[in-house]
Amino acid sequence: MKKVLIITYYWPPSGGAGVQRWLKFAKYLPQYGWEPVVLTVDTDYAAYPVIDTSLEKDVPESVKVYRTKATDWFRLYRSDKSKIPSGGFATNKDNSLRGKVSRFIRGNFFIPDPRRGWNRFAIRKAIEIINNEGINNIITTSPPHSTQLIGLRLKKLFPHLKWIADLRDPWTGIYYYKLFYPTIISKAIDKSLEKAVLNKADVITTVSPSLGKHFEFRAPGINDKIKIISNGYDESDFENIPASNPGRFTISYTGTISEAYPIDGFIKGVREVIESGNEITISFTGHIPEFQKNKFNSLPGKDIINFLPYSDHATVVRQMLSSSVQLLILPKVPDNKCFLQGKLFEYIASGKPILCLGPVDGDTAEILKQGSFGACLDYDDSEGIASFISKSIAEEYRGGKTPPGQFSRRALSGNIAQLLS
Repeated sequence: MKKVLIITYYWPPSGGAGVQRWLKFAKYLPQYGWEPVVLTVDTDYAAYPVIDTSLEKDVPESVKVYRTKATDWFRLYRSDKSKIPSGGFATNKDNSLRGKVSRFIRGNFFIPDPRRGWNRFAIRKAIEIINNEGINNIITTSPPHSTQLIGLRLKKLFPHLKWIADLRDPWTGIYYYKLFYPTIISKAIDKSLEKAVLNKADVITTVSPSLGKHFEFRAPGINDKIKIISNGYDESDFENIPASNPGRFTISYTGTISEAYPIDGFIKGVREVIESGNEITISFTGHIPEFQKNKFNSLPGKDIINFLPYSDHATVVRQMLSSSVQLLILPKVPDNKCFLQGKLFEYIASGKPILCLGPVDGDTAEILKQGSFGACLDYDDSEGIASFISKSIAEEYRGGKTPPGQFSRRALSGNIAQLLS
């Protein structure tokens, strides 16, 4: 069986969608003749925003996992590690002087990101693994985008390697990039690193068509090597967990709702549904700031809102299957048409109708429309939101659709295997 070295900062017990992407690929790649070898950071040295030990059960016993030390640069400008961001400052716009200074330090002294403190350890270990394991294929996945610099270095040292650079999010084009106050010099350095990765990698994989076009714009001439490998769902996560009737009509949301997530139109639509005599519950699992909670708590009636803390993946799947409607909100930021959140595909796999708030001409809207999995409505379309909920209550939108096979983690792993060949 041929071997492939997967280099990823996030790996169990770290939680989050980024972990699941390559965890699931590592799980299924052996079925296509590839033996994954994983290089990641030692848990004691990692700066993980969330922990989910339930994901460890998905790591195949046959997969070798190498862990190394790392320098945690976050400690230099964040005293509270619980506030460490997973991808940036998307949910934390601290406009105090301290917050602005910390972001300036982040954007100008740690390019492309503070997790590059892992790189020198990872490069040294990767060289050892490549030589000892007879590796001819490597995959680097980001964010953090500093991980791509490991691939860049290894490609220079071992020109024969086939290097797949997997970029799940924009790099210098990410919507919160300006919050780091990068100087002209910092921007130039960061863009140069991004362009070098895009040009030197043998294959670029990313999660959506629009994001693929985004990277093509960053490095013209690379369109032939850009391949779309979406996120997906793992059938095994839904086995032996039957879809249940919640009793009371329940709308569920999983994830973060920061100030970049407009909710006023949704609240107005829900209010209309409630005032029409319908009893509903809205359940949120994840991080929601107090000012957003206060908006939801303004809805009339008792037992309307249920706030739950971040939960492990298995618990989240059970919550999905016990809901009536899945709520998906995309942040209202530039380039959000390219967003294809990982939970979209698990929402689809749950078989429950999906109400999405976001760009009606984006990649998410297109998938929902093609598969008749739900609807994507504008953030302010309170009438459309109320109509969707009311029709769902009347069971005009029914769940139970068979999710498309091309979005299964098993099938997507086959696509990765073809790129490795």
